[in-house]
Amino acid sequence: MTSITSSPAGPQPVPRAAGTGERVFGLPLEHGPLAPATARHAAQAILETWGLDEEQVYDVLLVISELVTNAVVHALPPVVLHLHAAADDTSHVQVHVSDGGPQPTTTAADCWAAHRPDDEHGRGEAIISVLTDRAGTGCDTDGLIDHWATLDAA
Repeated sequence: MTSITSSPAGPQPVPRAAGTGERVFGLPLEHGPLAPATARHAAQAILETWGLDEEQVYDVLLVISELVTNAVVHALPPVVLHLHAAADDTSHVQVHVSDGGPQPTTTAADCWAAHRPDDEHGRGEAIISVLTDRAGTGCDTDGLIDHWATLDAA
């Protein structure tokens, strides 16, 4: 399991192998515009230590970026990133991003993403469907909404 410790710099992930031979990583994220970059930066180091090659890491980071961005733009806090992979297999990686559920309706002007160019919106679902084997939404054990995707990283 992954435990999270607090420091003056914020939550710090401490990845450890789960008892089932599964590699897991978890990171609570700020509910704001820096969350996608923070998630990508932390996940890249973990994915590389798990033995994924450069292309595999890129694909997983792209999915992470899309799921975290959606959680920050469209959902309430908290936002938490979880990664899972079998200890002896780098061919499948699961990405989970949990959030607090849909935000009440807000105007486009209230959303930080609304200030991005129009051609940077609306491609997330297509990107995720191309890069993943399966994706979906459910509830996690803490009652948060869990958006997940499984990548065949082989």
